[in-house]
Amino acid sequence: MALLKHTKDRGDLRIRDNVDDLGIELAEYIAELSEASVKERGVFAIALSGGSLITLMGKLCEAPYKKTVDWAKWYIYWADERVVGKNHVDSNYKLAKDGLLSKMPVIPSHLHSINDSLSAEDAASDYEFDLRQLVKARTVAVSEVSDCPKFDLILLGMGSDGHVASLFPNHMALDEKDEWVTFITDSPEPPPERITFTLPVINSASNVAVVVTGAGKAEALRLAVDDVEPDSPVIPGRMVDPTNGKLVWFVDTAAASKLEGFQFADLDQPFA
Repeated sequence: MALLKHTKDRGDLRIRDNVDDLGIELAEYIAELSEASVKERGVFAIALSGGSLITLMGKLCEAPYKKTVDWAKWYIYWADERVVGKNHVDSNYKLAKDGLLSKMPVIPSHLHSINDSLSAEDAASDYEFDLRQLVKARTVAVSEVSDCPKFDLILLGMGSDGHVASLFPNHMALDEKDEWVTFITDSPEPPPERITFTLPVINSASNVAVVVTGAGKAEALRLAVDDVEPDSPVIPGRMVDPTNGKLVWFVDTAAASKLEGFQFADLDQPFA
C-alpha cells in the first residue's frame, strides 16, 4: 500500500508500508531527477548523507537503473562527513562506496570526498573551495537568489533528535549564513568532528529529499512536518525548507505513525 500527501507548506510525503517498497520509490524518484537534470543541464549534481539512506538507495544498483541511468553524468558530494579516514568505519564516504558506489559505473573523479588528512576546520574550508570550483564551472548550478550552489538533489536522513546532515538541535552551526560548508568538533553523536553543508546550501537545492524510517523517529517527523504547537521545539528537520526547490519526505508507516490524521488513513488515499 502507498500514500502520497501534499502538505500545505512542508513538501510532499511519500509513505510506504516497509523499507523495501520505500527503496523502490526512492530509486524511481532519483532516476527520474537524474534523467531530467541530464537532459536540461548535461549533468546531475547530487549530495548524499550517511546512515540507512545508503541502504535504501540500493535499488539503483539493480535493473533497470544500473543500465538506464547515465552514471557518467553524476557528480557526487556529501552533505556531511565525519572527519575520519576514508577507510574508517564511521566514514560516510566508505559507507556509500562499499554499499552503493562500487556497484555503479560512476566516474571516480566525479566523487568529491573530503581531504581526510586535514583538521575539521581546514577540511570544511577545503571542501567549500572544491565546491566553489564546480559552481564556477556550472557543473553545480548557482541559486537565482543567492550565490549558493544549487544542487539538483540533496538527499538527507533525519535522526530521532531531528538532526539533518550534521546540523544538530541548538547547535551554533544552524546559524551559519555565510559559509557553504562548516565544521563542528562537538557532535552529540560520535565521532565528534564533522563537516556539514549549511542550511543556506541545503535550502538552495532544486530538490531535497529526506528519508525517515522507524518508530523511533516518529516524533521527530511530526515536529518536522505537522502543524505543531507554538512552543514546540524547532528541530533542524523543520528548518529544511527549499527556497525555490521541492521538498519530499520518504517515510515508512512506523515513522509516520504520529502524523496528524495518519492513524485514520486508508493507505491508498490521501489523508487530511
